[in-house]
Amino acid sequence: MKFVVKHQFSSWLPQLDSQVWTLGIGRCVAQLSSGFTLFYITIFFVNQLGFSATNVGLALGGASVAGILGRLVAISLCDSSLGGRRRTLLLSATLSAIAAAILAATNSFSLLVIGNLLMGFGQGLYWSTIDAAIANLISPSQCRDTFAMMRVMDYVGLGIGILLGGEIVGLTGAYRALFLCNAIGFVVFFMLVYTKVSETYQPQKPSSRIEGNWAAALSDRCLSIYAIANTILTIYASQFQAVLPLYWKNFAAADGAIDRGFSATTIGILFGWHVLLAVVCQLPITRALKRWSPPQAMIFSAMMWALGFIAIWLTGIAPSIRLGWAILATEIFAIAAVSFTPAAVSIVNSLAPPSQRSIYFAINSLCGSLGYIIGPPLGTWVLDRSPQLADRFWLCLAASAVLAIGILQYLHRLLKQRTVISYQ
Repeated sequence: MKFVVKHQFSSWLPQLDSQVWTLGIGRCVAQLSSGFTLFYITIFFVNQLGFSATNVGLALGGASVAGILGRLVAISLCDSSLGGRRRTLLLSATLSAIAAAILAATNSFSLLVIGNLLMGFGQGLYWSTIDAAIANLISPSQCRDTFAMMRVMDYVGLGIGILLGGEIVGLTGAYRALFLCNAIGFVVFFMLVYTKVSETYQPQKPSSRIEGNWAAALSDRCLSIYAIANTILTIYASQFQAVLPLYWKNFAAADGAIDRGFSATTIGILFGWHVLLAVVCQLPITRALKRWSPPQAMIFSAMMWALGFIAIWLTGIAPSIRLGWAILATEIFAIAAVSFTPAAVSIVNSLAPPSQRSIYFAINSLCGSLGYIIGPPLGTWVLDRSPQLADRFWLCLAASAVLAIGILQYLHRLLKQRTVISYQ
C-alpha cells in the first residue's frame, strides 16, 4: 500500500534532471529569504520609520529600475565563458545579502534607496539567470510542468518566510531582524549554489552578434504583444505584494476604530494562507489549464486578478466582514498567480530560438521589472491621497483587466497563425 501511494505521488511529479531539482531547492531558499521582508517592507518604513508611502513606493520602483539593469547585465554574463549561469547566481546572492544588511541598518531615505537599488540589481541578475539555467536542462514538452513545479518551490519558500516573518514581528516587533534573516537566507543560497550547482551554459558558436539577437527578439510581434500583457499582469502582482499589506494595515478597518488596520500577525497569516493555497493548487491548476492555450490561461489569470481586486475593495467598504473578504481575496489571488507564470513561461520558451533563449527570457523578466517600476509608486501614491481614493483604486484595477484580456485574446489569434509553435 505504501509503495502504491509513493508510486502515485511520484508519477504526479514531473520527471526532471537532478540538477533541476537542485535549482528548485535553491529557488525555495531564495524565496524563503525574500519572504521575511516581502510583505512587511512598506509597513516597516512607513509606520515604524515615518517615511511617506509615496517615498517608499519610489524606492521600491527604483529597485525595479536597477532590476532592469541587472537583467541586461545577466544576459551578457549568462552567455559568457567568463560568467555563465552559476557565477551569475553567486554574484546575485552576494549583492542581495549585502543589500539586505544595508536595509537592516537603514535610518535615512538615502540608505533606503541604496539598499533597494542594490537589492533590485541582485534580483535582476537572479531571475533571468535561474530561468535560463533551468530551461537549458529540460525539453520543450517539460516546460509547463517544470516551471509549475518551480513555482511550487518558490511558494513553499515564500510561505515559510512570510509566516516566520509575521511571527517574529508579532512576538518582538523587531522589523530589522527580518532583514538580517533575509541576508542570512541569501548566504545559504550562495553556499548551495557554490557547492551543489554546476554550470549549465553550453558555449555556442559565435555566429551572431548580441545586437542582432536583440533586434530579432524585439522584432518578434508575438513577443511584443505578450510583453505588454505580461507587464499589465505584473502590475497587478506588484499591488498585491507591495501595496496591499500597507492598505490592510492602515485603511481596511471598522468604522471609528483606533487601530485602523489588521495586525502584522493577521497580515502574515493572510499572506501565508495565500501561499499555502498556491502550493496546493499550482500543479492541479496548471494541468487543468493545459486544455487551453497559454494566452487563454493568462486571460483566466487576468479575470481572477479582477475578481480579487473587487474583493479587496469590499474589505474597505464592508468593515463588519472585512476579514472574510480579505481571506477570499487571498484565495482568488492564489489562483490568479498559479495560472499566470507557467503559461507565460510556456509562451516565451516556445517563441525563443535556442540561440536566443537567454534574451527572450531576459525580455520576459524585464516585463516584471517594468511592472514593478509602475505598480508600487502608483499604489503608494494613491494611499497617500485619501482613504476614499484608496478604496476606489482597487475597482479601477479590476476594470483595467478588460484591456489585458483584449490584448491576450489578440495574442491568442496571432499564435494560432504560427503553426510552428506547439505548446506543451
